[in-house]
Amino acid sequence: MENNVQRRIDTLSGHLLLPPETDHRRLRPILLRGEPLRVAQAEPVVIGGMVLDIHATPSTPAKPRTTTPGTVCYVLGGVARNIAECMSKFGKKPFMISAVGFDVAGNLLLEHWKSAGLSMEGIRKGQDIMTAVVCSIFDNSGEVAAGVASVEVIEKFLTPEWINLFKYNICSAPVLMIDANLSPHALETSCKLAAESGIPVWFEPVSVAKSRRVASVVKYITFASPNEDELISMAKALSSRNMFGSIQKYNTLDTSNSVESLLQVLQPAIWVLLEEGIENVMVTLGSNGVFLCSKSTLSFMKIGLKRTNGHGFSGELYKSVNSSCPPDQSPSALQSERSSKFVTLHFPAIHAIVQRLTGAGDCLVGGTISALSSGLNLVQSVAVGIAAAKAAVESETNVPSKYNLATISDDAGSVYSAAKVLSH
Repeated sequence: MENNVQRRIDTLSGHLLLPPETDHRRLRPILLRGEPLRVAQAEPVVIGGMVLDIHATPSTPAKPRTTTPGTVCYVLGGVARNIAECMSKFGKKPFMISAVGFDVAGNLLLEHWKSAGLSMEGIRKGQDIMTAVVCSIFDNSGEVAAGVASVEVIEKFLTPEWINLFKYNICSAPVLMIDANLSPHALETSCKLAAESGIPVWFEPVSVAKSRRVASVVKYITFASPNEDELISMAKALSSRNMFGSIQKYNTLDTSNSVESLLQVLQPAIWVLLEEGIENVMVTLGSNGVFLCSKSTLSFMKIGLKRTNGHGFSGELYKSVNSSCPPDQSPSALQSERSSKFVTLHFPAIHAIVQRLTGAGDCLVGGTISALSSGLNLVQSVAVGIAAAKAAVESETNVPSKYNLATISDDAGSVYSAAKVLSH
């Protein structure tokens, strides 16, 4: 009897896109109990770091070689983890692929993930894993003044073999988000799996040093979200031409420069990324907002992603944002299919009462992907992302405990109506 059941399981597994490494015996208890196999919903997959952040904020200017009074707190972090949590606040159930240990930091991260009702199947856990930890010291403005990162565990344990175990999740996702904490081999494995099924890939550079890892996977990337420094680093990794000296110099200039002047300085680096195959480059500019760049206006106006989920909060988000950000009222230049070298759309930042800046970029990405996965177009989605980032900087945690739909919709509408085309 058991041999017959096993043969049926082996036959069934061939139709489920299960990787060859999967132990088919894990399915046996499910079938013997008569429980139906559930097909996963099309939810985004996020691969990268889960990190415990230690935030230290001195109450007086810090002095070298001595301690300074202030506050120290634990904050759940990691670029990929923050993005995934942000998406969960928008009603998504992202499938997280990461690695943590059974230590204090890992237990805090896992307990929160479990309490949020999110899948822990893709999170590699083990006694031999030391969970990633980042300690940051902030200045009075909320910016990071100094920090130490211990995140080697992500490269060591998020291996291509582990990622391959979740081929089905990746191949059925509306979008794959990868952060550059992954090793080059793990990045390439993730991107190739997505490419097999035509799944768009979002690349989050993480840092200047790690952003250079884009070189091995650039041909697979649909979206990238560097800040100014990461943009330059990525362009240098992809080009042998020495044409970015003036961009480095810009960082020392007064921020009162117009966004048009800033774009002129950043254009050579943006063009390198677009020429190498990245379809959409979203450059984060802090208080100067966001540049959204592409070779074609059609990318901006394309409606959402192929496999979208319009139920629950996602459906409400879609209806509300379509009302506050009408797709037929986008910047007029976007209605044309013709463009010059490339087209850039500038979105302004929203005034916020700043508490912490560490989660802003991650929530910008998380909000944008959530909106895309709800069926909104890219322009509408970036407006939602900026609204999500505003809520993040006003929170003491990297990701707000909750997003208010009406506030997000109103803030997105303000950004959307103020967006303008700078090059076309």
